Amino acid sequence: MRIDKVLWFLRFSGSRGMAQEWVASGHIRLNGRRIERPSADVKCGDVLVLPLPTRVRVIQLLSIPERRGPAIEAQGCYRVLDDLGETPLARLQRDTEGRNSL
Repeated sequence: MRIDKVLWFLRFSGSRGMAQEWVASGHIRLNGRRIERPSADVKCGDVLVLPLPTRVRVIQLLSIPERRGPAIEAQGCYRVLDDLGETPLARLQRDTEGRNSL
């Protein structure tokens, strides 16, 4: 299925036209490669890197949606990879004058 359609079905984009512009801007990666064609084909198991307003989201497609359904249905079609094992490596303490501590 086309990536623009998948992004719209999965509710990462408000419209299919917006999804096409997003892909054409060259900011989305499919399996580690930058893509600029909204017609690029995606399949189950593909990994997408999506720049969102507040963070970069990395997802793996578990299934290809058949429609733009409710959000809960869309969320069942992919697995979020960027949250796995997400822990802070170090934190800055106020009284350490900028030195990091674990």
